[in-house]
Amino acid sequence: MTAIPSALHRFGNVTVRLSVELGRAELPLKEVLSLSEGSVVSLNRLTDELLDVTANGRVIAQGEVIAQDGRFALRIVSLVGDDVPGPTTPDAASLPADASVGAVQS
Repeated sequence: MTAIPSALHRFGNVTVRLSVELGRAELPLKEVLSLSEGSVVSLNRLTDELLDVTANGRVIAQGEVIAQDGRFALRIVSLVGDDVPGPTTPDAASLPADASVGAVQS
């Protein structure tokens, strides 16, 4: 883990929401309504693609899913640089109804 500059220590207890999106799918409403247990929805990401890690909706890193102590976890592979603004992920409330299938939050 990288060292936090001393000027930022006072913000160390501020809570942010980290989210990881596995992928998205766009489906007609009739297909969404026909989903049931055992249904499979294909997402737009390949299994070997890195996942975007967002903090309060802003991409801060990319990582890969791992298993740790019987839980899903995320290994950070790369951090988004300060000089390159990362794309933002829209808040779930602002997404169209067909988006956000397969979102995972931690």
